[in-house]
Amino acid sequence: MTQLLIIKPSSLGDIVHGLQVATSLKTQKPDLRISWIVRDIFAPMVRACEAIDRTYVFRRHDGPAGFMRLMSQVRETEFDYVFDFQGLLRTGLMTWRTKAAHKVGRSDAREGAGIFYQRKVPLPPDGRRSHAMDILLQFCPVLDAIPELQGNLEFKPVDGLNLSFLESRSGASPVVMFPDSRRAEKKWHGFKELTEAIARDGTGRKVVWAGNAYVDFKDAPPESMFLNLTGNTSLVSLPTLIKRACWVICNDSGPLHLAAALGVPTLGIFGPTDPRLFGPYPLNAPANHVVQAPIGNLKLLTAKDVYARFQKLEGGRPRTAAPFPQRGF
Repeated sequence: MTQLLIIKPSSLGDIVHGLQVATSLKTQKPDLRISWIVRDIFAPMVRACEAIDRTYVFRRHDGPAGFMRLMSQVRETEFDYVFDFQGLLRTGLMTWRTKAAHKVGRSDAREGAGIFYQRKVPLPPDGRRSHAMDILLQFCPVLDAIPELQGNLEFKPVDGLNLSFLESRSGASPVVMFPDSRRAEKKWHGFKELTEAIARDGTGRKVVWAGNAYVDFKDAPPESMFLNLTGNTSLVSLPTLIKRACWVICNDSGPLHLAAALGVPTLGIFGPTDPRLFGPYPLNAPANHVVQAPIGNLKLLTAKDVYARFQKLEGGRPRTAAPFPQRGF
């Protein structure tokens, strides 16, 4: 059995990409045992992934003493390979402290992390202008695997989790939105108006807001049309929640990449970031779609524009009510 340690502490979207690569590696190399170093706030998702055999938790706020405790645990195992998917000084130091025959990192590593690698994987043909997923896939040939996604990203079921309340009275699957973003410049402010339009489109579907940070919606549509789960969405429940959706609409964020990985139709809303590099992967998949703000400024992207794109993707579904009412519900 080949022992592989993947180092990818953060962030959520990057971890989702890494889990997809890990799944592809394990699909192609069934005798592979994969361990992972991840930050405590993202550990529940990595633990739940079927492709990961062991999880080491990095607690950043524990300081140097916590770092040494973590690496003491990691050094109890002699790995055949260590892959540093992150490529920063901290993860380079982690790579250096592991016991491993082969220490492999990114050729675009920053902060001097490259000095800790025995081998650097090349960038794809488009170099730094490559999609984040394509960059990680370049690790696959190190294990004589094809640099492409194979297998399905799967997560362990959550005991007692019942999300049937998300469906409408007719049983229609909800449209799930993630209105928040970790970075202010990536946060679009048209979700309330877009929610009202979709709630009135005549399909009877609920619109569900989700995310770890609470987002207020004053004068929201009634409960039969809308449900606000922001601030009450755990990472471990996120895959199940997304798989219940008929659509996921969100900013450039981790849930967008998770929805794409699970094959759920996605509409990503992009401002200053380039969807060719950070959009739902692959961009040419039938279920993956993006809308980008004019000149990369999300303030110039209206809810009417996004709703028009959404309607077009749905095949021009007829409406029974005005999509943008002048007054609230």
